[in-house]
Amino acid sequence: MGTLHYALMTILNLLWFIMIVHIIMSWLINFQVLNLRQPLVASIWDGLSRLLEPIYRPIRNMLPNTGGLDLAPLVVFVIILILQQALANNAGFFYGM
Repeated sequence: MGTLHYALMTILNLLWFIMIVHIIMSWLINFQVLNLRQPLVASIWDGLSRLLEPIYRPIRNMLPNTGGLDLAPLVVFVIILILQQALANNAGFFYGM
């Protein structure tokens, strides 16, 4: 069962990292540091967007319209923190302590 705990924590940490990269890329694209006409940048952006859109979409549907401000990543960050804390608090269940 310890492997399950480790796998869940790894998945949450990986999702956290992917979201950070996506957010930083969005800032760099908006400030025109990166250009989506470059094939490598466009393919990375498209891949990250395809990974995260199924997570963001249901949250965006629940949140009120805030114009150009997307609060879905913030909500997902909070959910990830809550899940990580819940896993840490219940680690004894996974390790049989």
